[in-house]
This record gives sequence, C-alpha cells and structure tokens, in this order.
Amino acid sequence: MTETAQSAPAGRGVRLPRTARRAQLLAAAQDVFVANGYHAAAMDEIAERAGVSKPVLYQHFPGKLELYMALLESHVDELVGRVRTAIGSTTDNKLRVRAAVAAFYDFVDGEGQAFRMVFESDLRSEPAVQSAVERATTDSVDAITDTITADAGLDEERARLLAVGLVGLSQVTARSWLADNRRVPKEDAVALISNLAWRGIGGGFPLQH
Repeated sequence: MTETAQSAPAGRGVRLPRTARRAQLLAAAQDVFVANGYHAAAMDEIAERAGVSKPVLYQHFPGKLELYMALLESHVDELVGRVRTAIGSTTDNKLRVRAAVAAFYDFVDGEGQAFRMVFESDLRSEPAVQSAVERATTDSVDAITDTITADAGLDEERARLLAVGLVGLSQVTARSWLADNRRVPKEDAVALISNLAWRGIGGGFPLQH
C-alpha cells in the first residue's frame, strides 16, 4: 500500500476522491486485521479508525471478506512484483539470488506488517484466501523457475524444485529474522542466506553469467 496506516484520516463529512478514500479505508483495515486477525476484526472498528461512517465503508466494500481480500491480493501482488523485479534486475545469477532473498526480507520488514496477512492468515479455510496465499508462493516460484531453467540447463521439474527451495529458505529465514527482533543487520542476514543458497545452486549447476 502506498498510504500507511499512520496517515491521519480525513474526518467525517470530508469528501475525498474515490481512490483516496479507498486507500484510506485499506490503511485503516490493515491496522485492524493485523492487530486482531480476521475473525476478531470488526467493520465498526475499521470505520472508526478511518474516521468514516459504516455506510461509507460499505459503499467501497460490501463486506468484511471483500475488504480483507482486497488487502490480501494487493499484498500478494506486492510480494510477487518484488520477486519478479529482483530476478529481472541483473543478468548475474549470483546477484539474482541475492536480490530474490532480499525481496522477501524487504517484504517482511515493510510498514504495516503486510506479510502477516500473506503468511499468517487466520482465514486459510476460506478458499479465496487459500488461493491468494498459495499464489504468493507459486508465482514467486514460477518467476525463479523460468530463470533457472534457462540458465542452468535443467528440465522444468528440477528447476522448479530448486526455486521452491530458494523461496522457502528466503521466506522462513526472513520471518525468523524479524521475529528475532532484527538482531542481525538486514544486509548481513541477506548476505548469509543468499550465500548459502548460491553455494548450492551456483556450485551444483552450470549457470551462465
């Protein structure tokens, strides 16, 4: 999201362009969903935090699930976009691995704790949520698989397994790093994990630089 939850909400009765109002509502909802989870979050609280009436909130989102999905899909798009940008940022494969790892660390370290909705959702039983959460992984894996297939001369199945490993390693270590209160500087953490990944990928397969 481009508008952070810390932005001061416009008061009741203040008219905003539809896109600005939507961003405001999403920012307020982000705070509430992250703090309370889906089930304990209330539309009343979201409207109050945004400084709008409930009818205004329902003009933009017909229900809590639709609001949650709008946020979740935007966060998934953000993560996948970060990974694709990382992979496309250089033709040097060692730097690609580092950039891909950094994409996950930057995502979990972002404002608003968006990663919690993607990786720690309490609504996995909802098919739409499960599909969106799975897309965060599968689309990231797809982006990396294409590069490994092209550069390492592997068939797609083996390249995909390597990509799954890199995504899993990056995601799990990034969340652990954050949970450990960032005791290792982010640049050092990214370097450690990307070097670990590169020694496996770069050492075992004839990647072309």
